[in-house]
Amino acid sequence: MTSLDPHDERSVRLQKLQALRALGVKLYPDRFADKRDIMDIRSHAEGKKFREIDEIILGPTNEIHTAGRIMLVRSFGKLIFGTLQDFSGQIQFALSRDFCLLAQDGRELAEIWNEPLSAFKIFEKYIDRGDIIGIHGELFMTHKGELTVFVRSFQLLSKAFLPLPEKFHGLADEETIYRKRYLDMITEKTSYDRMVFRSRFVQKLREFYYREGFIEVETPTLGNSASGALAHPFTTHHEATDSDLYLRIAPETSLKKCTVGGMEKVFEIGKSFRNEGLDPSHLPEFTSVEHYAVYWNYEDNMDFTERMFGYILDELMDGNKKVEIINSKGEKNVVDFSGKWPRRSICDLIQEYSDINIYEEDTLEKLQKAIQKTGIQIDGMMKLSHGTLIDKLYKKVARPHIINPTFVIHQPLVLSPLARLNDTNPTIVDRFQLCINGWEVTNAYSELVDPIDQDERFKKQLDAKKAGDDEVAMPDDDFVAAMEHGMPPQSGFGMGIDRIVALLTAQPNLRDVVLFPLVKDKNQKIESPASVKTPEKKTPSSEKNDPHSHIKMDLPIVEETIAKYSTTTKDHNLTVGRCMRYFAQKLGKNTDYWYAVGVLHDVDWDLVEKDAERHCGESLAQILAEMNAPEWMLEDIRSHYEEKFPEHGLDTLLRKYLASVDELSGFIWACSRMTPNKSLEEVKVASVIKKLKDKSFAAGISREHCRRCETLLGISLEDFIPEMIEGMKS
Repeated sequence: MTSLDPHDERSVRLQKLQALRALGVKLYPDRFADKRDIMDIRSHAEGKKFREIDEIILGPTNEIHTAGRIMLVRSFGKLIFGTLQDFSGQIQFALSRDFCLLAQDGRELAEIWNEPLSAFKIFEKYIDRGDIIGIHGELFMTHKGELTVFVRSFQLLSKAFLPLPEKFHGLADEETIYRKRYLDMITEKTSYDRMVFRSRFVQKLREFYYREGFIEVETPTLGNSASGALAHPFTTHHEATDSDLYLRIAPETSLKKCTVGGMEKVFEIGKSFRNEGLDPSHLPEFTSVEHYAVYWNYEDNMDFTERMFGYILDELMDGNKKVEIINSKGEKNVVDFSGKWPRRSICDLIQEYSDINIYEEDTLEKLQKAIQKTGIQIDGMMKLSHGTLIDKLYKKVARPHIINPTFVIHQPLVLSPLARLNDTNPTIVDRFQLCINGWEVTNAYSELVDPIDQDERFKKQLDAKKAGDDEVAMPDDDFVAAMEHGMPPQSGFGMGIDRIVALLTAQPNLRDVVLFPLVKDKNQKIESPASVKTPEKKTPSSEKNDPHSHIKMDLPIVEETIAKYSTTTKDHNLTVGRCMRYFAQKLGKNTDYWYAVGVLHDVDWDLVEKDAERHCGESLAQILAEMNAPEWMLEDIRSHYEEKFPEHGLDTLLRKYLASVDELSGFIWACSRMTPNKSLEEVKVASVIKKLKDKSFAAGISREHCRRCETLLGISLEDFIPEMIEGMKS
């Protein structure tokens, strides 16, 4: 056999495969007959007595067949012990040098090879952790009380060329967990159980709908209009018809058309898509359930929701109504689902936590002034429509305080373009959101079925969109036409499956309950997590994708400002600016604005004499005013100093990249000074990562901030550092 590098484990395992074939061992059989689940074996073994090994060797009886993946192998001379794992659990097995046979084609063969190797030696020499085998043997109990299969014969079912993760540590890298969920499920039983819980949740959800007389349907994912919810859509292009299409934001309009066709109770479990940020509580591709019930109103739907959760918790959690749930800040609270759930007006909740009465502040201008007066910070407030601003205010001041299930009702009309007006108060609609521990779980309302009213609301939403609010519902003429044929009174309901499963399994990130969540293509360089590839001629304008696209920067003024105010930090500021411009170009953003934000992010550092308390304060505001900078720039720059200005939030791509670039660029520059020629060309990614672990090197730079690309952008350091170096050199 050719000698291979022992560290190249894949090559070594391939070599073992070739050796097995040379010995005549048949690989990859089409089946393994009579396989019993491991937990079934264990449960039937409880309370039984077992024979000793010596007795088993003399005459095997009560033999069982099972199969699975080898998770652990230990050799003790004449004995080999291992752990076998299938979907249901694990069990120990043991092989004896003088007793073990090799199985093949349903037969046990003592010798099928051309050299004197026993089956025991075959296992010892060629079988590895991660291989999938079938075993045939009898149960016994070790002296330590461990139930064990004493193997009479084994069969290699599949050879693993790549090793499993380290047995005690599993997968530590978050992106690897999401990219290679199959390894996560093999090595982490809790991860596997969580995915099974999700499957059972959907099963019980369907069962409940069937019990309640609903019909399940499937509606289109591609459409000519992006309606059904307030969100920014994904766009694509259909070459055959030369038409632009949208991935659905929600199936609402299609399901309501079903009610026009006579389906009185209809539901759908399926995918929806929103071209927005990727963070622990939002996914661009997600699973939801929506239903519509004719002749119901929103109060009927609240009663239905309570029954639904009662049924599912009874089925999945043995009736336990108190569940530990993590909120958006990572804090755990015990949520009580029992009893009747409170029903609170959104106006009352906002007023309770901010002293702002949204009915009194009943215009956009009044509400903006009231928010400014209280000092509450809402990013881009002056650009938002009235409805979106109310929603942002509620989420900012009230929703985080809601722990136990609460129906938030009486939503303002401007916030709900598809909902029915309340009969007694025409400024609100009959709508509710179920909020649990600071999370919005469901959205439901008495539906608007008046086609004239619906058409007028669509037109108002279109006006808001033209004014700059991207998060509004788009007109849907086909839907209005369906309504004109007569749509019965009804109530609709929507719930995110990912979110409710994450809540019930106490997971802080929605990606932890999705089998294969979206991650950056490891073969590509940096791009937006929410970007979508479309043919160049049909790419949406930059105005749609970039909130800063309209801003025209006077770069000579930027350069003059840096020269005037920045001395000790000039090089750092210019480096950050270069990186921001580099990433903006890759993302199709306003390169001049991103560059200016990067260059000016520490422009006041020398002016405030390196005083962190004064940094990004009044001096920065004065500098930006002096150069007549755009109004958003102050908040964009302050966002990178999150410790002092948490209210601005790292909630846009520009802010996430600025926070990711800032400290890391300084660290990479420090690494370049350690190379022979003090050159960025000589900086190695592995060297940067190694130095990050050395706390004495560049001690003033925050390691946590250097890793922000992973937490804010979902991009590993290994992928981000090469792009940073390119940006710094640009």
